[in-house]
Amino acid sequence: MCTSHAQNPGEAAQAGAGRRGFLRATALLGAAATAGVALPATAEAASPEAASAKWRPDADSRRFTLAVMPDTQYLFDGPSIDKEPIEASLRYLLEHGRDENIVFLSHLGDLTENGAKDEVAAISEAFATLDRRGVGYSVLAGNHDVKSSTTDQRGATPYLDAFGPQRFQGKSTFGGASPDGYNTFHLFRAAGREWMVLALDWRLSDKGYAWAADVLARHPKTPVVLTTHELVVEDDALSAYGQQLWDRLIADHDQIFLTLNGHYWPAGRATRKNAAGHDVHLHLTNYQNRYFGGAAMIRLYRFDLDRNVIDVETVSPWILGRAAKGLNELERQEIELSGDADRFSVDIDFADRFSGFAPVPARAARPVSSMLVRGTVAYWRFDGHDDGTAVAGTVRDLSGRGNDLGLVSVGGGALTWSSDHHPDQPGHGSLEFQGYKSPLKGAYLKTVDGAPLNSATFKAGYTIEAFYRLPADWDASHHAWSGLVSRTGTGGAAGKTADDPDEPIATLSLSDGPGPQWAVRPLNQEGIATNWGDETAREKWWHVAVVNDGKHTTMYVQGCPVARNPHAAAVGLASVGLPWLLGGYEYAGRIDQILHGRLGDVRIVERALPVTSFMNH
Repeated sequence: MCTSHAQNPGEAAQAGAGRRGFLRATALLGAAATAGVALPATAEAASPEAASAKWRPDADSRRFTLAVMPDTQYLFDGPSIDKEPIEASLRYLLEHGRDENIVFLSHLGDLTENGAKDEVAAISEAFATLDRRGVGYSVLAGNHDVKSSTTDQRGATPYLDAFGPQRFQGKSTFGGASPDGYNTFHLFRAAGREWMVLALDWRLSDKGYAWAADVLARHPKTPVVLTTHELVVEDDALSAYGQQLWDRLIADHDQIFLTLNGHYWPAGRATRKNAAGHDVHLHLTNYQNRYFGGAAMIRLYRFDLDRNVIDVETVSPWILGRAAKGLNELERQEIELSGDADRFSVDIDFADRFSGFAPVPARAARPVSSMLVRGTVAYWRFDGHDDGTAVAGTVRDLSGRGNDLGLVSVGGGALTWSSDHHPDQPGHGSLEFQGYKSPLKGAYLKTVDGAPLNSATFKAGYTIEAFYRLPADWDASHHAWSGLVSRTGTGGAAGKTADDPDEPIATLSLSDGPGPQWAVRPLNQEGIATNWGDETAREKWWHVAVVNDGKHTTMYVQGCPVARNPHAAAVGLASVGLPWLLGGYEYAGRIDQILHGRLGDVRIVERALPVTSFMNH
């Protein structure tokens, strides 16, 4: 499995264009559309199969969507009732639930203008479409759905008759309700874990606060999205009641990482640090001031746990569905509406953000024996030592093949042990190299004289793996082109004089990016064959693997193949019988650069390994 790695700007733009193209193709580009986008001639519907399929989100996918619908009150106002916009939005959820992996819908209150029985009945009928398909959703009362001067202890209302706990009984996502019925919580599975939507009334009583705190206490490891009608009033500001919610509930419950509310307009955002020191993202979304009372616009929160981001977009299925009939002036203005309030991304390191209440268990160290796959010719790991102590003596080759390592110091430089390691590394330790280019200083390791590895040519193929981490002060002018794993002996000494004959026979080095580069003299080439990896960020652990199947060589970073893998045939590795180096790089037969950073487990296997057999799996 290819593990995640940093997305470059080109990839991000392409991903955005893909989403945009999807919405254009289905005539569902909404309020967040870029100005000047051409409208489709017709609004394409999903296939009948998609429209009638049972709602069944992918609970394991690390990409999923939470849909949000704010104030719809102007569509349900006394004799002025128009269900078409909200029905168009709900159809969108049904038709595109699978390809968007929509896991849940949250309405943010003010379903109606007056909370009257006929108004509530009309919107209740619209939501029955979701009930018939088993879609998970929540609603909550806004100040127009109930008497605004009351709390959740107000008793019976038309709203409670239609949207009370009885409506959700038996739904797979329904967790429960407060005794008064106005507050509910809902649980759904996504990205392989449980998530909660905590839907709170327009005004919480003391009993409501106690109930909410109890729900959170009974689900201590569940991330929570809190929905309510009033909280954020504008960018970076909470209302008086919103501040009360923050002080009495949100601030002291680290599980709440995102809040969503309506009531005010225009849309806005705030970020506050809770008592645990973690960011809570508080979002106001409301479009009732726009054409047709907001036309039941929906906001899509696309969670991507591999990229550690929530991409947010606002769409208006009803307005775009009218494109075939021609749009009026105000509808066209909605199409051209764009801005940071409607389409944006929220960066969240989910594992780190949830670590305070649901830490991801650290992966245990794996025994040496489990790493000695068939064909292992060298395996070095660096655990079991005190942090900061100097490396001395011999570092043993744990494969049992006798490819032990000896220490070489240059300019008085030292090499030390560290317990720091890649989270998926078999051994829980590393070496701390402190190389410097000019004047050259540092320490590195090299295989002992007579080590079998020194003369190996790997005609049938090879896999070379290493874990590395570069510090924040890594500087290309002082540290570039140091080797992670290198072979000594020059191309010229091996009789291969094409390109630069003073370059070493083989080196897995770090470029000035920094990024990994594999530059070698295969047996079947005179010149240097090179595989280039992408730039890799500092202060982060990386896994790199170079795999040769006896014909071609492929480099992988985090288990993902890099772009610059040559197609030319490459057979084996030239050798002049000299040692291999860890952390060192030779040029013209002399040490030229020493690694500045940490090096974790290193393994060399005399055959091509599949990605699933790499050390980070």
